[in-house]
Amino acid sequence: MDKIDEVLTRGVEKIYPSRPALEKVLRSGKKIKLYQGFDPSMTNLHLGNLVGILKLKQFQNLGHQVIFLVGDFTGMIGDPTDRASTRTLLTRKQVLKNSQTWKKQAGKILNFNGKNPAKLMFNSQWGDRITFKDLITITSKFTVQQMLERDFFQRRLKAQKPIHLHEFLYPVAQAIDCVEMDVNLEIGGSDQTFNMLAGRTLMKALKGKEKFVLTTKLLVDVRGEKAGKTTGNALFLNASATEMYGGIMSFSDINIIPGFELLTRVPLQLIKEHQKTLQKSKGNPMTLKKQLAFEVAKMLYGEKNAKNAEKEFERVFQKRKIPKEIPTFKVQRIKYKIVDLLTDTKLAKSRSEAKRLIGQGGVDIDGSPILDPQTEVTTKEGMVIRYGKRRFIRIRTGKN
Repeated sequence: MDKIDEVLTRGVEKIYPSRPALEKVLRSGKKIKLYQGFDPSMTNLHLGNLVGILKLKQFQNLGHQVIFLVGDFTGMIGDPTDRASTRTLLTRKQVLKNSQTWKKQAGKILNFNGKNPAKLMFNSQWGDRITFKDLITITSKFTVQQMLERDFFQRRLKAQKPIHLHEFLYPVAQAIDCVEMDVNLEIGGSDQTFNMLAGRTLMKALKGKEKFVLTTKLLVDVRGEKAGKTTGNALFLNASATEMYGGIMSFSDINIIPGFELLTRVPLQLIKEHQKTLQKSKGNPMTLKKQLAFEVAKMLYGEKNAKNAEKEFERVFQKRKIPKEIPTFKVQRIKYKIVDLLTDTKLAKSRSEAKRLIGQGGVDIDGSPILDPQTEVTTKEGMVIRYGKRRFIRIRTGKN
């Protein structure tokens, strides 16, 4: 498999208008301009974003002009994709604060300096200057029926939940991005297909130009839900090597092969061999999962840190030792009901969650299981609480 074949195959869900059309352009030797937009609704990029960043890197390695677009304008609107209700509007200050470390995080993969550097852009550069007259001209290229085709809007209508007008404008705002940057290709997760195809519509209407769309496969969890900020199951790129390694080790076995394809640079042929091994039940899923965790950690943090993360995982989770580095929490009183202590320390999101995990035997203090949600705990300096498989906290008392 040559590099062009790989960039059009690895992790790719679909290409519009077709793969042969885009492949013809790439094999002609023409250098294209492409981008992916990233929504700054939270302060860190996550593994779902890494899929797109790695795809951008493949194109960068082929010599194409890559743009990492921060949606500081569209981020204030809030992408309604797959949302059962309207997003809370964000301020410019919030979205800029959220994205201030993104270049450093994306820079673990993309080159922003040197030969053929990736370009960091913000869509407020043109979004802020669009006039109402401009907007009327642009929106005349779309119909209300087009917007209502979106399945999650249909679900809201059936549930009699509101659809706000600004949500209709989100795909229009995203379409403006590709026209303003005059790109040849847009990359994004398959859940962004509607928004990206809106860009094809606008590009043809305003410039008479073809814009290709390449959708990537989604990284999903064991329930089939997209791993990301909205679903609350994201692994963020500012995590430590140990946290990243441990987080990937919590993947379901069914995500091992997709993880290799979407999150690593392991050759596709080797991934196929891993898949055959698992299908024949000759491979140990734990062994392959550790290889996956190691490859991601090595790519993001370097081989030394990846090896240390692997050793720490084996020490804590396989040998049942306490982690070397544990966050601390300073308590304000001596006596706590265990449920109150778990929620106060933020280990548990809610009292019901804490009670449920206690009932499952997922909580212990200094190695002793807590089985009754009504247990009263006397806090002491240095005591360690384990919550689930991967979360620990060390208690500090008010005396210190």
